[in-house]
Amino acid sequence: MPATVSRATLIGLVAILLWSTTVGLLRSVSEAFGATGGAALIYTTTACLLCLTRGLHRPGAMPAIYLWLGGGLFVGYEICLALAIGLASDRSQSLELGMINYLWPCLTIVLAIPFNQQRFRVWLWPGLLLSLLGIVWVMKGSGSGSPALLWQNMLRNPVAYALAFIAALTWALYNNLTRRFARGSNGVTLFFILTALALWLKYAFSDHTVPMTFTRVPLLEVLFVGLSTAIAYSAWNHGIQQGNLTLLATASYFTPVLSALMGSLWLGLTPPLAFWQGVAMITLGSLICWRATRSL
Repeated sequence: MPATVSRATLIGLVAILLWSTTVGLLRSVSEAFGATGGAALIYTTTACLLCLTRGLHRPGAMPAIYLWLGGGLFVGYEICLALAIGLASDRSQSLELGMINYLWPCLTIVLAIPFNQQRFRVWLWPGLLLSLLGIVWVMKGSGSGSPALLWQNMLRNPVAYALAFIAALTWALYNNLTRRFARGSNGVTLFFILTALALWLKYAFSDHTVPMTFTRVPLLEVLFVGLSTAIAYSAWNHGIQQGNLTLLATASYFTPVLSALMGSLWLGLTPPLAFWQGVAMITLGSLICWRATRSL
């Protein structure tokens, strides 16, 4: 592998590492500023940094369906994910919700079949089933895993679980719509601005159970998440254009493992064995789905 390709691939891998810190830090920030306030601060920071580093592409130059529908899906995803993590009953549940979000890789592939006429091999369906089983395993924790108990667990915080599932589906839809209609356009900076504005609007009309407390550590966390998100998008873009795309695509499917590990370390959690088994199932299922569409 040439040195320039290796360097670009390494830069792309840095993006995966940075994205893996999101769940733990989102939860930590939401505890200091509230679910909506914390998310608004993070996405405002990211939007400002992207404006400075990548600039703002002219909306009129983007295909209309990508601008409006793609933008709506992007904003919806970021808001659903941030609020799901922030509204979790405790830190352990925030990790569960983060893993539900990582259904999006296999959902992206499944939705590519009707949206983009993606060809596939028959083992795509066992891969999807394995990922879904992994979610059940993550949610059961150290319990029995009976459907009744899982349902009761979801009913204790239905909004957060619904938002996490919606986030996974929304990002899968966004990926397929972007592939089909973007035509090389990149509206990420604009979409982050719209996400921040939507969150501040929600914050303005919401009752605040957690007042914003501007102390040094939470502010540093906001700055780190905003900066890491902006760097990750730029690094990933460079990596997939100049690096080894196959290696990067394969590595990206291990994001749930890295995210669970970093989230556990940052939040001071020790998830049960069943949680890690579920994370492994989600990752393996996504890899099977990906392999089922390769070289076709």
